[in-house]
Amino acid sequence: MSNRSSLFAVSIAIALVIGLGGGYWYANSRMPDHSVSISDAEPVPLYYRHPMDPEITSPVPAKGSMGMDYIPVYANDDRDAPAGTVTIDPVTVQNIGVRTAIAERRTLTREIHTVGRVDYNEQRIARLHPKTQGWIEELRIGTTGASIVDDEILLSIYSPQLVSSQQEYLLALKNFETLSSSPFEDVRRGAEDLVASSLDRLRLLDVPEHQIEMLRENREVMKLLHIHSPAKGIVVNVGAREGQFVTPQTELYMIADFSAVWVFVDVFEEELPWVHVGDEAEIRVTGVPGTIFRGRLTYIYPYAESRTRTIKARLEFDNSELLLKPDMFADVTIHASPQENVVVVPSEAVVRSGLREQVFLVRAPGKFEPRQVVVGLSSGGLTEIRSGLEAGDQVVVSAQFLIDSESKLREAAAKMQEPVND
Repeated sequence: MSNRSSLFAVSIAIALVIGLGGGYWYANSRMPDHSVSISDAEPVPLYYRHPMDPEITSPVPAKGSMGMDYIPVYANDDRDAPAGTVTIDPVTVQNIGVRTAIAERRTLTREIHTVGRVDYNEQRIARLHPKTQGWIEELRIGTTGASIVDDEILLSIYSPQLVSSQQEYLLALKNFETLSSSPFEDVRRGAEDLVASSLDRLRLLDVPEHQIEMLRENREVMKLLHIHSPAKGIVVNVGAREGQFVTPQTELYMIADFSAVWVFVDVFEEELPWVHVGDEAEIRVTGVPGTIFRGRLTYIYPYAESRTRTIKARLEFDNSELLLKPDMFADVTIHASPQENVVVVPSEAVVRSGLREQVFLVRAPGKFEPRQVVVGLSSGGLTEIRSGLEAGDQVVVSAQFLIDSESKLREAAAKMQEPVND
C-alpha cells in the first residue's frame, strides 16, 4: 500500500514539472520579441502635415476635410543633404501621385506659325530719274502694271542740254579730223582728249549707245533722245506724261522685279531664340490654293515694335511664275534650327518661383532634393536644361507644389536652427 502511494506522488510531481515548463514556453512564444535593434525599427514621424496646407499640422495621424491623410514628417538624419531636402514615406509618395522622369539628351525642334505680308524686294526696285531737264515728247510705256525688259525704250525727251552736248561732240570730232595729221604731238593729243571728254559727257547724261553711234555716223544733231529701262520688271508707277516738263527731281518710272519677293512676319519675343538667318520657311496664300512656296529667312530686324512687342523678320521667296503679289497675306511656317544633343526634362518638372527655376532631384526612394537649374528653350512639352542637371538624373514631374512647400519649410527650419555667431 505504501508503494502505490509513493508511485502516485512521483507521477503528480512529474506532471507539475511538465505543466510548468509548457506554460513557460507558451507564454514566451506569445510575448513580442524586443530584441530587434533600434536601427531596424520603423522611423517615427515628428508630426503630421496637412496635404494641401503645410501650415496645418497634427501630432497624431489625421484626415483633412476632403478625406486626405495628413503627410508624416520625419526627422532628417542626413546632415550632409542640401537644405530643403525632403523625405516622404513610400505610401505617401503613392498617395499624392508623385511621378518621375529621367533627364536625357535629345534634339529639340520647333515650327513657328505666324502670318506674313508679301512685299517688293527692295533690292530689285529701280527708280528712274532724268539726268537733265526737258520735255517729254513721246511716252512709249504709259501704264502701270506693264511688263518691260532690260534696256527697253520707255520715252523720248527733248532737252536743250542734250542738244548742246551733241553739238560739242560733233565739233570735237571735226577738230580731231583736222588736227590728226599735225606734226605736234601735244596738238594731236589735245584733240583726242576733247573727243573723249565730250563723249563721256553724253554717256553721263544717259544718251544710249545706239544714238551715239548714229550721231557719229550721220553727223546730225538729234532733237529727241531716248531713255531706256535700267532693268526688267513691272512698272509700278508712271511719274510723267507727254508734254510734261521734267527735271532730275522727277521720278519718271518705278520698276519692280517680281521674280523674287519678300515676306515680312512678326515674331514674338519668346520665339526669337529659335529663329536664325538661313532657317527654311513655307508660305501658303489664299489666292493660290494648294501651292506651297518655299524660301528662307534672310534678315531679323534689330528692334522690336513698341505696340505689339514683336520683332520683324524678313523672308525671301522665288516668284519666277509671278503668282505672289505684293500686299497678299500669307500663312507662314518657319522651320527653326534644331537644338541638337541638349539635356531635356518634361516642362512640368520645372518649378518657376520668382527669380529662379528649380527641379526636384530624386536622391533615393522617397527622398527629394531641390536643385536650381538654368533653363533654355522649350518645345513639344520638353525644356532644355543648360546647367544644374546631367543626363540620367531622375526628377519629379508631378505633385511638386506639395514637395516644394515642404522643402521651403525644411529650409526655413534649418536656417532657424543655425547657430548665431556673436
